Amino acid sequence: MQSTLQKSLVGFNDLDPDHHPWRQRLDSLLNLGVSAGADLVEVFLERTDHLGVLAEQDKITSVGPSFGMGAGIRVFRAGRDGFVSTNDLSDQGLEEALQQALAMLQLSTSTLASPGAFDGLGPLRNFGSSKNDWLDGTPDLVTITQRLLEGTHCLEKRGQHLDVRRGSFARDWQEVLVAASDGTFARDIRLHQSSGLSVLAADGEHRSSIARRYGSTDRPDDLCNWNVDASAQEVCDTAAKMLRADYVDGGQMPVVLANRFGGVIFHEACGHLLETTQVERGSTPFADSIGESIAHSAVTAIDEGMSGGAFGSISMDDEGMEPQRTVLIKDGILQCFLSDRAGEMRTGHARTGSGRRQSHGFAAASRMRNTYIDAGPHSINELISSVDHGLYCKSMGAGSVGATGQFNFSVEEGYLIKNGELGQPVKGATLIGDAKEVMPRISMCADDLELAAGYCGSVSGSVFVTVGQPHVKVDSITVGGR
Repeated sequence: MQSTLQKSLVGFNDLDPDHHPWRQRLDSLLNLGVSAGADLVEVFLERTDHLGVLAEQDKITSVGPSFGMGAGIRVFRAGRDGFVSTNDLSDQGLEEALQQALAMLQLSTSTLASPGAFDGLGPLRNFGSSKNDWLDGTPDLVTITQRLLEGTHCLEKRGQHLDVRRGSFARDWQEVLVAASDGTFARDIRLHQSSGLSVLAADGEHRSSIARRYGSTDRPDDLCNWNVDASAQEVCDTAAKMLRADYVDGGQMPVVLANRFGGVIFHEACGHLLETTQVERGSTPFADSIGESIAHSAVTAIDEGMSGGAFGSISMDDEGMEPQRTVLIKDGILQCFLSDRAGEMRTGHARTGSGRRQSHGFAAASRMRNTYIDAGPHSINELISSVDHGLYCKSMGAGSVGATGQFNFSVEEGYLIKNGELGQPVKGATLIGDAKEVMPRISMCADDLELAAGYCGSVSGSVFVTVGQPHVKVDSITVGGR
């Protein structure tokens, strides 16, 4: 008992195979699964360190640290898979999780179906070897609280009629080790940090609620470099403009969507339909549209995990594959789908380094990374001047999307367009449409592509992503009003 316990404790505080015998332990586990008859066995190990801090008015009201570690084990057999997660990283704990995953597919280690079919793990690809000091390089709690209180102070200084002032910060550090019976063996360290400011302005019956969030990956000192005063100025300027804005009159009209977070509509309404997860479910209208026109010829859309510092960038996905620059749509023609390991097995679409998950508690699925409509040849003025009567959406708010691409998104900051010029601010607008109908109506793209950080929730949990686009013109869309 003592020797087993000592052996099982090895490696609990470090997932680096250069320091601990993870290779031997995982080799043994994977061999056990393959010998039981599995086509492929995959193990995802992680350690996490999270910190969330909230400032309200002039006080720190919440400090939320959390730590975790665990493993997710997935077994494939004849196109089906069984997945089990565990927080017990001992040899016994991992083997029990494997047994449970095998049992989901009517397999058992007691009946060795194909002994010796596993050839062992390949060479370790250690993307985290240069990132071991990242966590120590992030700001301490004193610095974090000072920066957030500086933010709420700047809001008070720059704004008027502010009932609520908030600043928030989140740091997510993650060490992962991926091993699979096809020889995959890879380690990485990820660091995501986000900060934001928000206000609620009120004056009599008038209200405006404005928020801005900024995020980065792989930059330990990002919070220290945050221009808090400029962010506060932007939030307060928007809150002041929208506080007494009139409600918009709804109807069908042309719309110009701003760059950066305007890309959230493409991400939600169209991007998810280009994941093989949707192909497997039969819920995408584009399943048989490779090589066909699904958007206006002005539209080229890309998903990649390679932009330096972008929130959705990764050195490898959660299946150990390096990310790619994946052109989804080129000149309006659908080129390919985002695919993970299961998607490749079940749909035939080649993997794109897009297998992602929130944590070891989820099986990986095909998910977006940095997703954006590419820049076009036009200036913003050319887009605005082409509209006689329409709406300019400078900032988008929350929304919802149906399973097959129907969407509605609120407009946080909007302005009327009259006779080719920007007019008065308006509030209460909601964009309503269907991806399949709206994509062919994006007729003009400006030359000012910018990205914005966000979180995406789907079948494999919440993951860090980037959305983006240049300013784009939609020839006609339903605008809901008051």
